[in-house]
Amino acid sequence: MSVDAARHRGLTVPSGADPLLTTARKTVAAGTTAASCHAHYLSRLADFRQMDIQSALDQMKTLLSTRPHVVYKTAYYRKQTKNHWARDDPAFVALQFIFLVISCIAYAISFRAPFMEGVAFLLYSVLFNWLGAGLIVASLGREVANRHLTDHKSNSHVRQSVEWLYAFDIHCNAFFPVFVLLYGVQFFLLPLVLGTSLVALLLSNTLYAAALAWYWYITHLGYRALPFLSQTEVFLFPIAAVALVYVLNLVGYPFGLGWNASRLLAHLYFD
Repeated sequence: MSVDAARHRGLTVPSGADPLLTTARKTVAAGTTAASCHAHYLSRLADFRQMDIQSALDQMKTLLSTRPHVVYKTAYYRKQTKNHWARDDPAFVALQFIFLVISCIAYAISFRAPFMEGVAFLLYSVLFNWLGAGLIVASLGREVANRHLTDHKSNSHVRQSVEWLYAFDIHCNAFFPVFVLLYGVQFFLLPLVLGTSLVALLLSNTLYAAALAWYWYITHLGYRALPFLSQTEVFLFPIAAVALVYVLNLVGYPFGLGWNASRLLAHLYFD
């Protein structure tokens, strides 16, 4: 209903208070703000000198500590000062990319992979394991949070929604322990985890189970840090699935049904 129509029907409408126009302006403003944040983020990604490398390294160390939730306190401070939750400094992403490339080169050399096979492993790790999975998980996590976990009854805060860039930040945070365990620790344990014994299977599968469980735990912490979300424990459910597969695989080993995750992926990538 327009302002003139409302006045014609005897309703009191303040000047400039057309609800449709107000909502439209807010929607356009929100979209413009998000677009400008993404553009600013990408522009900083192209200039290494603008990145706070020390802060990113400190956050990585915190994620590996017993208090990984502390990383998300900086998101709260950003919301208070800059009115957005996501990082505006791409240093964390840039370092993660560099570390991943270096580790992939190390794996390719260790397995004596031909040049093109090493390039394929690098592209698969970066474009699928890290970036592709991040795009999918961030989009699905944001959709689930905004549709089903937003607390509409609380009056203690204004109506908010999960930013996509913040959801991608959560993925990058959660992926770092995965990188440390599966691209770092596993590299130095290759002579052990690639064996055919029960000990090799147990060690390899424990590494993968711990990495995946850690990923979903830090993902849960990221969404739990947002005050307008509730029931964020749903992001812990995949940990139960990981534990179930781990146990079933161990029980099935005496019957020839167990598989070693490290041997399986080495065969996939380098054979």
